[in-house]
Amino acid sequence: MHQEKRVLLGMSGGTDSTVSALLLQDMGYHVTGITFRFYEKGNNTGYLEDAASACRFIGISHLIYDARDLFESQIIQYFISGYLAGRTPVPCTICNNQLKWPLLNRIATEKGIGYIATGHYARIVEKEDFFHFFCGKDQDKDQSFFLWGLSQEIMKRIILPLGNYTKKEVRTIASYRGLSEAATKKDSIGVCFCPGDYQRFLRERVSPEYLQPGYFYNTKGEIIGNHQGFPFYTIGQRRGLGIHFQYPVFVKEIKPETNSIILDQLSGLYKTEMELKDYNFFNENRILNGQVVTCKIRYRKQATPSVVRKIDGNRLHIKLLEPLESIASGQAAAFYDNDCLLGGGIIV
Repeated sequence: MHQEKRVLLGMSGGTDSTVSALLLQDMGYHVTGITFRFYEKGNNTGYLEDAASACRFIGISHLIYDARDLFESQIIQYFISGYLAGRTPVPCTICNNQLKWPLLNRIATEKGIGYIATGHYARIVEKEDFFHFFCGKDQDKDQSFFLWGLSQEIMKRIILPLGNYTKKEVRTIASYRGLSEAATKKDSIGVCFCPGDYQRFLRERVSPEYLQPGYFYNTKGEIIGNHQGFPFYTIGQRRGLGIHFQYPVFVKEIKPETNSIILDQLSGLYKTEMELKDYNFFNENRILNGQVVTCKIRYRKQATPSVVRKIDGNRLHIKLLEPLESIASGQAAAFYDNDCLLGGGIIV
């Protein structure tokens, strides 16, 4: 088939990627599935056979690409160093923008494949000579938040088959097409290499000298309790502090240099401005002219009107028109005009 009708699909063997393969075939594409070996705990490689089995059932070729060394150096080490610096890292955002999609793009180019695709719940549209991501039909599954860092070069090759479907509809398609296992497969939740407990992961990977107990302080500088080590806490955290007052307290500030953590009531965590670095906008004219845009610092949460402007260096100043709580260094901020993703950056 001609190059323009060939697509390289990120294939996990789960519900979303399997149905994506079927939908791409329905659209007339010759599909090649590729499974990335990013991280395997306890030599668990069952997912590779799941993906291969799904590809055999659908009748498409299947590739496996070992990217474990890249994932270790670019994602896991970033994740660890972020917590050791008192930040709140966003590994899924960094992985999408700096590893997964660029890898798909490079491999597709090497193999002469014209398009790349995944099972992300988002839409991609060309608008005013720029490609933009839009929120997917399923607001509860929308994944546009993670894609603000991609280049136009990559975006012009992307197909997102699930953008106009809900998760329920995708499961129905899988069942109807004879993929009963994929139709009932549970969704992955959280960070892939430590889905349940990042503290345990840090204990396994970090020297104990960096994980020493310290003190909780109030905003007056008074000691009010003991903590297990500053990397185990994030801005805005309430649960698991081991502090019991007549009112709830939250992590307001983390000071790695002194291994100290400042606690405060929720009212003390609100801010009306922040700065970003490492930002990317698909069309700067839609966001840097003083217009009000929607800012999100949580996936599916906290949509806040804001105004964005450039400041000295490669940084942005964000004026929040409504106070926002629990802004943490290292998190991502994404900007929208209604359901159109305009871009984003990393909070500093």
